[in-house]
Amino acid sequence: MAKGPRYCVPFRRRREGKTDYKARKALLLSGKPRLVVRGSLKHMIVQIIVAKPHGDEVIVSAHSKELTRKYGWKASGGNISACYLTGLLCGLKAKGVKEAVLDIGLHSSTKNRVFAALKGVLDAGVNVPYSEEKLPNEERIKGEHIAEYAKILASNPEEYQTKFSKYLQQKLHPEKFPKHFAKVKKAITASFSGGKKA
Repeated sequence: MAKGPRYCVPFRRRREGKTDYKARKALLLSGKPRLVVRGSLKHMIVQIIVAKPHGDEVIVSAHSKELTRKYGWKASGGNISACYLTGLLCGLKAKGVKEAVLDIGLHSSTKNRVFAALKGVLDAGVNVPYSEEKLPNEERIKGEHIAEYAKILASNPEEYQTKFSKYLQQKLHPEKFPKHFAKVKKAITASFSGGKKA
């Protein structure tokens, strides 16, 4: 550890690699709510947070587990499609929030999952500044790449079973992934439109 009269010990969360205080200060100075996107290997959480003198206040929060519990999602909670749906759910919950700034924390700015969640929030009607080239394409969000890969592996049943065992356990055929995605998206939007089909 560095020593000397001018040495300052970094804040604990900076030492633990949890908070980039320089980036946080810039976000707070914007005066807008923060769209906070955080993820693990299996799940994604999307929140809209306002900084208050006593600490951060969560206005609205959506977790990818909600997709399974409430809307019948059968695939992983950490893939790009689930991240988009979690962002969409958060955006639809955020009634009264017109705009926010994206807070990706210590994530790399090349992470597709983070920007898939952002795309969901944007599609829900929340205005967030973004760069178009960062957003994943529609086909990837819908899981078209999963369906195509499943069709390629269909000729090799053993590898197919190995690669897609989790999907098959949930009785979800990976070739039909885009249809499943569309069904869950429709269920989410319908639940926020008074039961009307969206």
